[in-house]
Order: sequence, then structure tokens, then C-alpha cells
Amino acid sequence: MTYQTYLFIFLSIHLSCLGCLESTIIPFQVQSDIDKLKIDFNSSNSDVADGGPIFTEKLKSWTEVNERRILFSHIISLYLKMFENIDTSKAHIRNVHEYLLAKKSNLANDYKKINDIMELAKLPMSDLKIQRKAINELFPLLQKLDSPTVRSERRRRQNSRGCKC
Repeated sequence: MTYQTYLFIFLSIHLSCLGCLESTIIPFQVQSDIDKLKIDFNSSNSDVADGGPIFTEKLKSWTEVNERRILFSHIISLYLKMFENIDTSKAHIRNVHEYLLAKKSNLANDYKKINDIMELAKLPMSDLKIQRKAINELFPLLQKLDSPTVRSERRRRQNSRGCKC
């Protein structure tokens, strides 16, 4: 799928959920600009539905507000990366781009968390030095995982209602 498809699916369906997370509503102008982007990218083309949604399906398993913020921070960064390849000389494209930049700044701490996860995923776990360090940290990590604070937070999260976007 093309980057136009990514833009259509996310911006037209679920950018409003950021409003739920941030307790704001997407401005009418941004909604109108997204409609113009749909036209620019011919998002009514039948191939847009091929393979199902890209981002919205992932949101189903991320139910907690803080979890969703982390996922949204990464998705917004992907859109901003896509906008690097789009001519932003048109006002409606520039407006959506600026709106995404503002959302990214609101989610900056959450984006750092994504970077931490990505750095961990890159660790060469077959490296003996890394293995030694990991083994050295294993017991304290397990203690933190099993601490009463973590268990009570987990229970609280399980009992609370997530965002119903």
C-alpha cells in the first residue's frame, strides 16, 4: 500500500481518538483539510480496503490510555516521516502536517518510551557481555515485576475502563 493509503486510514478514522486521549476535539479546519487530502490521494480507490486497516486494527489490543498514547506517538511519527515525501506547499497539507507536529510534541515522553523499546529490541542477546549484564539485572527486574506496587497497579488497570474511542 502507498503512503497515501496510510494517511487516509489513520487520519480519517482514528485521529479523533487522540482527542479522546487529550480531551480535545479535532478542529473543523483539520477535518476539512483531511477531506481535501483524501481527494488529493484518491483515497476512495477500491485498493484502499485491500488487506484491511494498517493502524486501527493494532489499537484493539492497546486498551489502556497510557498504552494507546505510546502507540499513537509512534504512529504520529510514521505519518510525519511520510510527510517528508509530500509537498507541503498546499495549505491543507501544511495544516495537517502542523497539527501532527503539535500532537507529536504532546506525546514526546511517550515517543521516548517507544525508542527505549526499539533500543532493547536491537540488543545483541548472543553477545557474552550483554548476557552477563542481563543475568546480573535479572533478579532486581523480577523483584520490580513482582512488587506489590506493580501488582496493585495491574489490578487497578484491569478494573478501570479504557478509552472507548
